[in-house]
Amino acid sequence: MTRSDLLRSVLTRSAIVRLVLGWGSFVLLLALGPLLSGPLPTIMLWLALAAIVAVIVVCAFGVVIEAEHLAHRLGDPYGTLVLTLSIAAIEVILIAAVMLGPGEHQTIARDSVMAVSMIIMNLVIGVALIAGGLRHSEPRANRTGVSTYLGMLIVLLAVAFAFPAFLGDGGAYAPAAAVAMIVLVVLLYAFFLLRQMGAQKTDFQEVDDSRDARGDGTRTSAVAVMVEHRAELIARALLLLALVLPIVLLSHDMATLLDDGLGRLGAPVALSGILIAMIVFLPETITTVRAALGGEMQRVSNLCHGALVSTAGLTIPAVLTIGLLTGQTVLLAESPGNLLLLGLTLLLTMSTFSARRLNPLHGATHLLLFVLYVFSVFA
Repeated sequence: MTRSDLLRSVLTRSAIVRLVLGWGSFVLLLALGPLLSGPLPTIMLWLALAAIVAVIVVCAFGVVIEAEHLAHRLGDPYGTLVLTLSIAAIEVILIAAVMLGPGEHQTIARDSVMAVSMIIMNLVIGVALIAGGLRHSEPRANRTGVSTYLGMLIVLLAVAFAFPAFLGDGGAYAPAAAVAMIVLVVLLYAFFLLRQMGAQKTDFQEVDDSRDARGDGTRTSAVAVMVEHRAELIARALLLLALVLPIVLLSHDMATLLDDGLGRLGAPVALSGILIAMIVFLPETITTVRAALGGEMQRVSNLCHGALVSTAGLTIPAVLTIGLLTGQTVLLAESPGNLLLLGLTLLLTMSTFSARRLNPLHGATHLLLFVLYVFSVFA
């Protein structure tokens, strides 16, 4: 492939539109900064917020598309890891923008990660299991890989939501405990990535794919793919970065307007975290449902459980570090009701993915738990 052909295949018309929309919106906000600095009329506030959210979603879709191209080239688990890390990075960026913005946001990290957990493990998984179960008679996931994800999630979510009540004051880690948690979580997550990309990579492939990988060893290695398609991979990685940056730059204005808008509505504080989670994971939700319709249930697990592991593994150290550097109090301890919902979700996930085959009834039970979570937010 010539350089011009490669450029045309990567820098498509839709990619150019996303780049222009993202960077153009950022320049426009810079120009309108003085007008947006003061209190806006309610209608103008919601219109501006809707426009910024729309641009962020469009750019996020572009990030997912480029990550999917990389995933297709690299194969699982490397490709899906690129996608989940991209989504998790956007989540961390938005949470950090809210924390560093005006106002008090002591619980934004807790509310966002809790919302992500419920949305991914119940709403997205539930829809995917129903869609995949209705189309395929015996969809299966690689139970070893799912078990590894769940082991990570049990520990990471306990560190996030349970242990702050015991190792801190008022639901926030004490400084010494925060430093210890940052180091421990980073080490655990790094070891997980090392094993996932190395000795245990077949645990995160489709059941048939992992059998083929162990059997004849003919699958192309990721290193060989990187050498053969180096130019394309570099180009798509640069485009992915160019689409992520507008999200980073727009997130501050989104956080400011969202805080003002929800304050005027008198909405629950946790709603801010739920909205951030829904904005970030909308593109990946569509990708997950497509994978389920294709019968790729291990890819569903990689996209959902892997994204949640990455989100928790990146968010906990990030927010604790921001708290230590800025002197902010980061409240992480969850309420007993939400801990109960989280525990039920983890138990249901274990029961679901330990089955020999997945079916739509599994998905229906996950959806019911998500509805109960929504009720609890507005209770």
